[in-house]
Amino acid sequence: MGGTKAHVNFDAPAVLRKWSSLHNERRTEGASPYLLIDGTLEECIREFVGKPTPVRHLYKIRAAPQSPLVSAVLSGEHIVELARLRDFL
Repeated sequence: MGGTKAHVNFDAPAVLRKWSSLHNERRTEGASPYLLIDGTLEECIREFVGKPTPVRHLYKIRAAPQSPLVSAVLSGEHIVELARLRDFL
């Protein structure tokens, strides 16, 4: 990273949403994901990592982008990596 430290603001606003599901599979009949948490990135990550691994694909976090580590929509793998980074810091 060229001598600069990447920084993540875990206090930044974020929302955690969940897709409607049936038998742990995303429902496809036009439903949008519904809101679970409207809070900080920290709160959303904590809630996400508390979910069982087999159903994490049903969740997503939206946050303001923080280059280079945080994109506008965070995938499950990306969220887990941010959780590890948070614990490291």
